[in-house]
Amino acid sequence: MSSLKIRIDQNKLERTANVLKCMAHPMRLSIIDLLEQRDRLTVSQLQEVLQIEQSLLSHHLTNMRDKGILSTQRQGKNIFYFLADASISSIIACIQGSKIF
Repeated sequence: MSSLKIRIDQNKLERTANVLKCMAHPMRLSIIDLLEQRDRLTVSQLQEVLQIEQSLLSHHLTNMRDKGILSTQRQGKNIFYFLADASISSIIACIQGSKIF
């Protein structure tokens, strides 16, 4: 029997799990979907489309920004949110295109 050596980067696995857990919410997936369509939006624009309270939306946005899913850019009084990495969209598309749907 051959010895199988597997190198596992625990930190990388934990970061990956945290990002996936963060994305695993219908409202957060909606935010990602909107930002795929529009590139960048303000909190007010997101709130108008999603029809949720500003405090709840801010909670979701902060969580997603902290996990590295979203980035922000300030322009005058406005803060624009956008996807930090386009590969997030690929992950969602891969899951939605799988046989489990």
